Amino acid sequence: MKVKQGSFLWYLYLDKIYCLLSVRNVKAVSEYFHVLDVHKKHSLNDVVFYHFLHHVTDLTKNQIMIVFDMLDWDATGEIGFDEFYMLICVLLSHENHLEERFIYRHSRPVFELLDRDGELKVRLRQFEAFQFLFNFRKQEMKQIFKNFDVTDDERLNYKEFKLFTIFCLDKHQEKEKLERSKHLIMKQKTIFEKWREEHRAKK
Repeated sequence: MKVKQGSFLWYLYLDKIYCLLSVRNVKAVSEYFHVLDVHKKHSLNDVVFYHFLHHVTDLTKNQIMIVFDMLDWDATGEIGFDEFYMLICVLLSHENHLEERFIYRHSRPVFELLDRDGELKVRLRQFEAFQFLFNFRKQEMKQIFKNFDVTDDERLNYKEFKLFTIFCLDKHQEKEKLERSKHLIMKQKTIFEKWREEHRAKK
């Protein structure tokens, strides 16, 4: 999933630590929501929602409707501003490769979104339905369920899901640390090569 360059979302900034928008950005999102709310009902129906996501992302029609159903948890056929704000944060976390940090920081709301049946547990198929939003690989998800399904009922309760988010964050931080280490090595190598060239030139 990609956010389309030049779209409204392209100009929003997501805080990398807390995965939230600034007050200024929240105000901009609120104003944009009211522009989309053509029926002045303080909500967006599935048609407006589809055209919005089609305009700002490369999601398919099927994926967009899956997201709409996820956010429309009370099955009213509409979503309010709170759900819209959550969606914006999810999209930006994906675009900025902060999915793991976002899930950790907002584990309860994410869990409730994934728990479409209201069972207070998340099944593997519910995870798989949203892998395009959170950048999970299918095989990786199956392994996650095997590792964190402590109750062995092929579903994750919130405590198990929270453990999973901690694991995801640790994995993300290790990856960041490795990237920084590689960058530092490359920088040192460049400095050394530059020094060697200058040293040879003096001879």
